[in-house]
Amino acid sequence: MPHDHAHHAHSHARGHASSGRPFAIGIALNSAIVLIEVVYGVLAHSMALLADAGHNLGDVLGLVLAGGATMLARRAPTRQRTYGYRRITLLSALANGVVLLLATGAIAWESVRRLLAPQPVAAGTVIVVAGIAAIINGASALLFLRGREHDLNVKAAFLHLAGDAGIALGVVVASFAVMRTGWLWIDPVTSLLVGALILASTWSLLRRSMDLVLDAVPGQIDVGAVHTYLAALPKVSEVHDLHIWAMSTTETALTAHLVMPANSSEPCFLGDVCKVLHDRFRIEHATLQIDPQEAPEVCKLAPDDRI
Repeated sequence: MPHDHAHHAHSHARGHASSGRPFAIGIALNSAIVLIEVVYGVLAHSMALLADAGHNLGDVLGLVLAGGATMLARRAPTRQRTYGYRRITLLSALANGVVLLLATGAIAWESVRRLLAPQPVAAGTVIVVAGIAAIINGASALLFLRGREHDLNVKAAFLHLAGDAGIALGVVVASFAVMRTGWLWIDPVTSLLVGALILASTWSLLRRSMDLVLDAVPGQIDVGAVHTYLAALPKVSEVHDLHIWAMSTTETALTAHLVMPANSSEPCFLGDVCKVLHDRFRIEHATLQIDPQEAPEVCKLAPDDRI
């Protein structure tokens, strides 16, 4: 017996960051920061400043990946790629985390080397450069203030840039401490603390990105609440083969089987259910299949452990 399917599409409001302009501005500003911090970090013999430059370089690469993925995701679907390039945003978020992790390892290695053999630091220069970096990072973070709750790439950009501003301020404070005390070990220790902060934020991003790449239920979706809603629908006796996954960092998809009497649903039943899934649970792409309750055989996908 044929099954009924409903494919419910909605228009998706593009966030401010989806235009690509904030990414372009952020890339330009942070590229300038990296160049300035590397030059003056070498001249001032400041590992903390070089560590911040390394972090900013990771963010530049992350912004390039995220911005490029965002632009690709806007391309129209084709016969070969029926969902377009939406999923590339998930790979971008994962690559962003990997880049930051590698940058953190390089920073930690050099910091330990400097800690064993401290070098004089031009603290005044470091204070000025790190202060400028903090201002620019803070301004860049504001570009991603809108849309950060609905897009993992935008949220990652906002958190990293806001974190950069805080880290740069920490470098300023550490340089003041070097000036007052003359303790050269403060600079490499500060860079190690910077690395620890990067690692903490990167691990969270990596974990969430990996979950999405592996088609885990997005964090903002309560799968139990979705199942409860579908199971409570009129005449639905069972819900099985329920899957919810991220199509991109901004769009969620769902498939499910609803067991109910044959020909018992109203003409607009499936469309209304998909609308509720969109409005209440932010699930943009829902595909529902009705399994007739009178069918002689139970659906082979009914057991929870079947995929």
